[in-house]
Amino acid sequence: MTPPIRHLSDIQKRLFQIKAERKKSFADIGKAIGRDEVYVAAIFYGQAKPSFDEIEKLSKYLNIPTTHLAAEYGPQFFPDRGGLMAIPPTDPVLYRLYEMIQVYGYPIKAIIHEKFGDGAMSAIDFTASVEKVEDPKGDRVKLIFDGKFLPYKKW
Repeated sequence: MTPPIRHLSDIQKRLFQIKAERKKSFADIGKAIGRDEVYVAAIFYGQAKPSFDEIEKLSKYLNIPTTHLAAEYGPQFFPDRGGLMAIPPTDPVLYRLYEMIQVYGYPIKAIIHEKFGDGAMSAIDFTASVEKVEDPKGDRVKLIFDGKFLPYKKW
């Protein structure tokens, strides 16, 4: 399996390859290293920095030399949390997420302001989860974004 983004490092591409060869899901890997599946996927894309303990667990679970992972994700590594795609994205899944923000972004923002005041939801103190909800009319995707509210500072 080739990851959908072509400018990943060699070790990141290798992570995707091993994941596919061993038929492991991000959830499987997450259980093995003690992290959520979304966080594991972020590691694969270079958008999260695993601890050395997580590197060791990932190495053991996927049978990749720790030195290879540490060379990529060691002290010199800083996640690149943006710029992975063009805006608007062309991938249908990513475009639909973008479309959701285009259509419902301001309504969601207005409700956040009504309930919390003037501020924003953190993407740093944040978790995300993806759930499958079975439905006879067609399965549903349930996304849950859980971020700390950050009020704007007045000075």
